[in-house]
Amino acid sequence: MQRLQDLSVTVTDRAGEPLRIFTSRAGAWRLPATADQVAPAFIDLLLAYEDRRFRDHPGVDPLAVLRAAGQNLTAGRVVSGASTLTMQVARLLEPRPRTLRSKLIEMARAAQLEWRYDKPAILAMYLTLAPYGGNVEGIRAASPTLFGKPPTELTPAEAALLVALPQAPSLLRPDRAAERARAARDKVLDRAVLAGSLSPRAAEEAKQEPVPAAKLPLPASAPHLADALRGAHPGQPVVASTLDGGLQRTVEAMARREAETLHERAGLAVLVVDNRSRSVLAWVGSPDFLDERRQGPIDMVRAVRSPGSALKPFIYGLGFDEGLIHPLTQVADVSTRFGDYAPRNFDRGFSGDLTVAEALQRSLNVPAVLVLDRVGPMRFTEALRRAGATLVMPPGTAEPGLPVALGGASISLLDMAALYAGLARDGMVAPLRADPTAAEGAANRLLSPAAAQQVRAILEGAAPPTGVVQDQGQQALGPIALKTGTSYGFRDAWAFGVTERYTVGVWVGRPDGTPSPDRYGRNTAAPLLYRVYDLLPRDRGRPAGPLAAGTAPPALLRRLNAGEPALAAAARQPDPPRLVFPSNDMVLEALSPDGQADPLTLTATGGRRPLSWLVDGRRVAVTPIRRDIDWTPGGAGTVRITVLDADGRSDSATVEIR
Repeated sequence: MQRLQDLSVTVTDRAGEPLRIFTSRAGAWRLPATADQVAPAFIDLLLAYEDRRFRDHPGVDPLAVLRAAGQNLTAGRVVSGASTLTMQVARLLEPRPRTLRSKLIEMARAAQLEWRYDKPAILAMYLTLAPYGGNVEGIRAASPTLFGKPPTELTPAEAALLVALPQAPSLLRPDRAAERARAARDKVLDRAVLAGSLSPRAAEEAKQEPVPAAKLPLPASAPHLADALRGAHPGQPVVASTLDGGLQRTVEAMARREAETLHERAGLAVLVVDNRSRSVLAWVGSPDFLDERRQGPIDMVRAVRSPGSALKPFIYGLGFDEGLIHPLTQVADVSTRFGDYAPRNFDRGFSGDLTVAEALQRSLNVPAVLVLDRVGPMRFTEALRRAGATLVMPPGTAEPGLPVALGGASISLLDMAALYAGLARDGMVAPLRADPTAAEGAANRLLSPAAAQQVRAILEGAAPPTGVVQDQGQQALGPIALKTGTSYGFRDAWAFGVTERYTVGVWVGRPDGTPSPDRYGRNTAAPLLYRVYDLLPRDRGRPAGPLAAGTAPPALLRRLNAGEPALAAAARQPDPPRLVFPSNDMVLEALSPDGQADPLTLTATGGRRPLSWLVDGRRVAVTPIRRDIDWTPGGAGTVRITVLDADGRSDSATVEIR
């Protein structure tokens, strides 16, 4: 039964339709099949031609044996073998040379099969293992290969050909021997008429159908994701995904056409997400999985690359949440130095005074770095980490710095798409789901609902890429919140789009990291993104809403200047840090009878982060985001616990540990 257990793995889309079928370990296309997965006409023709008494005999048909013996004696040679379907299953399970001894063994094995299994199970074995030429085995692999349809939809002519082929699959292949295949098919139809399984008129009509001239490929969509899902479910013949099969195939075709306009070694990746369920609807890791020039086997959805300016929206969002800026805060885009770092814009020029909203829409560099300087690079990267996104720092970098705002760290398209989907989920970010059976990842807050809406509304006002004009019908579907990015040296071109319903992410570049001059986010990735949106259902959801245009920010948020403390931060100076737990002179029962200490949660309020935690003057932790830590005492005795904020203010408590 080893061959019966060595089956192809099928990865399906969300509707259960095959996305990709893998060969078995033996290299065969072999899919499990049962009678209810096949057109009834096929079963009728099969039994009429191969084994009319299949449902009655015990594995060997005595009448067929007597008939075959008489025919062979009359002809003086073997012209009939009297093999039942059960005997053929025995031969398919354990192939042997075609000798008299093998025939006797097959009879014995057939009797054993009949004793152990019922007729539907034996029929299912035949439907799974019957040979159809080359490495195609079983009706569920043969039907789509020859006719491009599942076996439930076979016509009588198609069913008859599939009944005939296992008799001599290499000799009767219709793509190589059309006339022999036609003759064998017609013989099955004639036998069915004699058995009363088919009317003469239906048989004649079936004989008029041509036989297929070529084999068709089996489904091979989403190769990168399908391979990952198969690996995550070893031994499972059918693995489900969240992908929309039709959308996946259309986006793949679009990606292949787009790749023809790029350098021969350039690739691209596309991700489409349903924001409501965080399900991935399309996953294109490369234009062509088999194209070695473009390093097609590399899944660029998971590869980490420099995002360029694509992280800027989240810097501004944290700035909104901290009360550092307002969308209408004035900021100067002028030549500015931050220590030894002097960022410049993509066009090498500067725009002067403008609002924060305009700076984000135009993706200007100096304002973004200025806001990150206020938020803090460590705090920003920690916020992304807590939201589930992984930033990879350049080798030798001890901690993140201001260049993070402009792509000075690497991240995957998958993580970036999750961050952008969070803008449509009130600032809550969670891992995207491509495996419907996997546990849902925890959602973490990156931005407040108000900040997420502000960022999305700003990006909805960004101009579409040159040459992309939305017609009135498209505009009625709601604006796309667009952000592009280009990494240093034109190595990576990005585009992300968000509507209430869908998030689309696109990466274009060379997988080997070679620059692609004049290929940047707005002219390369963004046009493709808009074409992907044209494929999506018309229900994109509601826009983010107005940005309170014309409403001036509070006086202390009207301007943000480089080189000066933020007015908003000065006006909203937080209270000094205060230890909530433990309090002074508290006795803490933290030691068990054997002297082992249990961890204690130290908690504070107030203070400007990051907070430093000290025990007896020795720093034990720094928390860029949290205002609590878990600390395990070293033993019994009196200790002094101190919390220190970024401005040097502190609060302490002396406690006794028992």
